[in-house]
Amino acid sequence: MYFLFQLIKWVFILIFIGLLSGFLLDRYISYTSDRSIYTEIKELPQKKAALLLGTAKYVAKGKKNYFYVYRIRAAVALWKAGKVKAIVVSGDNETKYYNETARMQKDLIKAGVPKKYIALDYAGFRTLDSVVRAEAVFDLEDYIIVSQKFHLERALFIAKAKGQKVIGFAAKDIAGTKAANKMIAREFLARVKAFLDVYILGTEPKFYGKKEKVNYR
Repeated sequence: MYFLFQLIKWVFILIFIGLLSGFLLDRYISYTSDRSIYTEIKELPQKKAALLLGTAKYVAKGKKNYFYVYRIRAAVALWKAGKVKAIVVSGDNETKYYNETARMQKDLIKAGVPKKYIALDYAGFRTLDSVVRAEAVFDLEDYIIVSQKFHLERALFIAKAKGQKVIGFAAKDIAGTKAANKMIAREFLARVKAFLDVYILGTEPKFYGKKEKVNYR
């Protein structure tokens, strides 16, 4: 009985330590990235390119995914304000039935961004893949990442850990909704994984491939 009590006690201690470590890591990533995130177009420095991080256009039952809608709007706003000269769209294209990249390209064109200045990264399966490939495949060196703030913080953390010079432009969020709360909970675990990938596991993108040219206006 005593052994069982000790075992349960240590299990709870380890769980507590794990949760505390995760919380501190979460706060650290937010703190180190926060100063590189812009929310106002007029305050944002001009850069050669933006990296638009992908997500699904629709959620269950064909409903619009507003994370997607607002990311597209943010990228278009950057373009129309003359803050970037090209947009690299990075998303998941793992099967022929699911193609984030092509959908984002189509909606950017519909909103007024010329196709010529949109480069497509079909192998952005994860945020780490998108960020690492931005430099390794598309030669982006000093650029803007576009996504919601909670996601931007992790993307910037990865980019800076890889020695990249980046800033973020925060797309509108849908804070307080069920979808937003679900994403924040998922983000907590994703940040732990990002830290392990960068500093412990040395995780590489699933694919590299040949260099891709980005056209600048």
